[in-house]
Amino acid sequence: MIARTLIELAGALKRREISSVELTRLYLDRIERHNPKLNAFITLDPERSLAQAKKADARIAAGEAGALTGIPLAQKDIFCARDWRTTCASRMLSNFVSPYDSTVVERFNAEGAVLLGKTNMDEFAMGSSNETSHFGAARNPWDTERVPGGSSGGSAVAVAASLAPAATATDTGGSIRQPSALCGLTGVKPTYGVVSRYGMIAFASSLDQGGPIARTAEDCALLLSAMAGFDERDSTSLDRPKEDYSRELSSEKGGKPLAGLRIGLPKEFFGEGCAQDVMDCVTEALAVYRSLGAETCEISLPNMRLSVPVYYVIAPAEASSNLSRFDGVRYGYRAPEYADIDDMYVKTRAQGFGDEVKRRILIGTYVLSHGYYDAYYLQAQRVRRLIANDFSEAFARCDLIAGPTSPTTAFRIGEKIADPVRMYLSDIYTIAVNLAGLPGLSHSCGFSAGLPVGLQLIGDYFSEARLLNVAHRFQKATDWHLSRPAEFGDV
Repeated sequence: MIARTLIELAGALKRREISSVELTRLYLDRIERHNPKLNAFITLDPERSLAQAKKADARIAAGEAGALTGIPLAQKDIFCARDWRTTCASRMLSNFVSPYDSTVVERFNAEGAVLLGKTNMDEFAMGSSNETSHFGAARNPWDTERVPGGSSGGSAVAVAASLAPAATATDTGGSIRQPSALCGLTGVKPTYGVVSRYGMIAFASSLDQGGPIARTAEDCALLLSAMAGFDERDSTSLDRPKEDYSRELSSEKGGKPLAGLRIGLPKEFFGEGCAQDVMDCVTEALAVYRSLGAETCEISLPNMRLSVPVYYVIAPAEASSNLSRFDGVRYGYRAPEYADIDDMYVKTRAQGFGDEVKRRILIGTYVLSHGYYDAYYLQAQRVRRLIANDFSEAFARCDLIAGPTSPTTAFRIGEKIADPVRMYLSDIYTIAVNLAGLPGLSHSCGFSAGLPVGLQLIGDYFSEARLLNVAHRFQKATDWHLSRPAEFGDV
């Protein structure tokens, strides 16, 4: 049963081959068995999960089931869920129990999905390896001595090790796509504003976007259709008609043909900086796309080389503002001993935040300070516009853009954590997409030394359905997405 896709699981539930309670218990048993080694989940509540599953079975019996009714899903611990501990993998929120549901959780609840548990992540989503988590690093099931990527590492591990059939994630600079690549999965970062940020604990408000991680593009389309849509409670939510992201997919026909599809290959993606084994897999995947009728052409994104420094001005600036609310007064961690209120603020934040979070708060406060705002933050915003303009010009010549998701396969735990700049370069191919607010997708395209390699597809605004169909066509022609880590392939 764990080898089935969401589409297949929904069919099995509808035909009564298995109940939601049985399916939920199957995954909870796997979590109990494997999570101590993988550290994919932070919070579990089996009794609550099984109660949801029981209600889902009643809906199915009454003929009121939707596409996701009874399906167990993991939620990244950045999404608030009523009466669930929501920690953002931090000491600061380690005892916070949310009094309300985020919009994403609310929409899955309305569909009748089951919340399996809250997954591990980098603290406040700040990291590229899941090593900054207050609860310890999640481990890549393909090699448990290696990172799963971040910040949505726990969600990727849960799906890759079949502890959950799918999971939610968030992407500020590549945090859906990079862990999907390193764990051999499919992940979608939608156009900024397509998925509501209400109840999603903020890191960088102009960059954060929620999305799904699953094994297949078809499953991601199903999940995104449930997650997306206008939300008046989120001022950044886009007021546009709700979409069915599966509309270009067809299980019988294999999706819309790719004949005539123009794929742009940025020369900046295919030069120095990418490991040769990764590039070999990407090159072979592009050959598959050509065999399916797509055409490729060289393009240029000349300002992409500035995306990492621009991101590490803008994102910390927004983080320093968003995290100012965590002061020990209203909720969350408070230092146990202090002399006065100023001392309480200082000690609470010093003790409650980890090193990477404090580093970014300090950078952000600096670039926003008097005398430096124009030189750093304002200049970064100007270059951000140039990066977005580069993409607009590129899409005049091609339908979508392709290249590697990550410059390397999964690296060893501890290998980069002491070198922040080296760690930041792990997101060199993904950050520009967030700065421009574009949709991006990563899918597995091969293996090197037993470790997955991901291919990134980037589309113009609101082209998620096209990206999903293109990836779906690739997955109908290949079987990389069916591969599972042997150690966690037991039933």
